[in-house]
Amino acid sequence: MRVLLSTAAASASETPAAAHTWPGAWGQPGYRGRLLLALFLIFGVLVPACAPFYQLIQHRAGHRLPDPVLAHLPAVNVAGPIFLLMYGSCVAAVGFLLGRPQLLVRGVWAYLFLQILRMATIWLLPLEAPAGILPFPDPFTEHLFHSTAAPITKDLFFSGHTATVALLLLAVRGRWWRRALGLAATLIGVLVLVQHVHYVYDVLGAPFFAVLAYWLAGRVHRPAAE
Repeated sequence: MRVLLSTAAASASETPAAAHTWPGAWGQPGYRGRLLLALFLIFGVLVPACAPFYQLIQHRAGHRLPDPVLAHLPAVNVAGPIFLLMYGSCVAAVGFLLGRPQLLVRGVWAYLFLQILRMATIWLLPLEAPAGILPFPDPFTEHLFHSTAAPITKDLFFSGHTATVALLLLAVRGRWWRRALGLAATLIGVLVLVQHVHYVYDVLGAPFFAVLAYWLAGRVHRPAAE
């Protein structure tokens, strides 16, 4: 009888409905392995590699691109609204995903891929900061990724703030959530241009890399029903 009960419990944890709850998802070795591996790669590999990478990027020579939009757009310090939109979106979206473990693990992998893609494009496209740039402090990225007191201004293509919120838009579900995050991503894209911390090309490219990162994450983990 004990064997039958344990077998039934294991079967229940593998049903599609159970897999979308934390006890059911965590009871699956494949789920645990994918989530823990992604977290290890982010905090054990990616984060330690970021500080020397971005310091190298900041000290190498690059090219300043012509940007007719920025040329006619006065630089204004809008760091506060950017910060609130960015991290307000992150807190809200992560809160949504924490209640949906299958979506969460895909989102974590997508964030990992997004950071790798961004580092690759920054490395391949050495750029100088736009004219009139107004660097703004971002305590999260400065302490987690940059680990330097001086602001990093040459991490340009593509816009990480815009791409992150675009990625969250893909990770959540529901028309209201996606409309709200789509609006936030659009506003952030406009505001980083007003701040002159990015070229127009950086902002326009961001959603495409967010889609690519989310697609790659789907190759690693894609639940049967999301």
